[in-house]
Amino acid sequence: MKEHRPLFGGIEAGGTKFVLAVGHSPTEIIARHSIPTTTPDETLAQASRWFVQQGEIAALGIASFGPVDLDRASPSWGHITNTPKAGWAGCDIAGYFAQRLRAQVELDTDVNAAAFAEYRYGAGKGTHSLAYITVGTGIGGGLVLNGEPVHGAAHPEMGHIFPRRHRADPAFEGICPHHGDCLEGLASGPAIEARWGTSLSNLPEDHQAHGIIAHYIAELCHSLFAITSVEAVVLGGGVMKTPRLLDTIQIQAAHRDKDYLPGGGKHRITRPELADNSGIIGALSLAVQTK
Repeated sequence: MKEHRPLFGGIEAGGTKFVLAVGHSPTEIIARHSIPTTTPDETLAQASRWFVQQGEIAALGIASFGPVDLDRASPSWGHITNTPKAGWAGCDIAGYFAQRLRAQVELDTDVNAAAFAEYRYGAGKGTHSLAYITVGTGIGGGLVLNGEPVHGAAHPEMGHIFPRRHRADPAFEGICPHHGDCLEGLASGPAIEARWGTSLSNLPEDHQAHGIIAHYIAELCHSLFAITSVEAVVLGGGVMKTPRLLDTIQIQAAHRDKDYLPGGGKHRITRPELADNSGIIGALSLAVQTK
């Protein structure tokens, strides 16, 4: 008699698209689908219909853009909170799917889920700690220490630290609507376009923008190594696909350290091994952990 294996669902809820998947484990995906992120009503309804077509879901993991309320004791647990994404502030994303699918739902940020996936299945294998940073439309980060994602009062907001300004970049005010020249306001994809009129990968290799953006990301990497002693910093997102940007960040971060930090060379900056699958594998990991 064939053993029945539960089916788990995962959603990587992004500002541009929702990636949906079902599988028997985080790395055993048997069906996958993506839909554009439009309005909450339209997007969530499309996602719900797709899951219903796949069969009974034992549990659903959601890795969502944020900010999101992760406090189970809060009346707004499972809600997207003060996001700049038009129409999505206050959306009860976890409650919607719990009601429609009649399944247990677990929620975390997209970057926390991606960090856990890379820690368990990707670039962090063999480590005790990892930070995952995405540099794209925004800048976000997730942190895993001793096998557990860090939450604290809410969840990390690594894109909203204030790095030292690059000496060739003193006048740009930044684009973050809350903080101006925080890291996201200086080095995200929209910040690059606001400053130079195009994406980083479209600028000539000798353009000063490459060094400036590497400077800001290296500031974050060094800060993570110094504050958390994390072993690996994994850099993903669209901006990080710029040729040689990772190499420049690695050089600049090492220059900041000047061989000071302890760890015997254990600190490293690398690409995601799971490529564009970190988020959805992380979402499925959330679902599997409920059982």
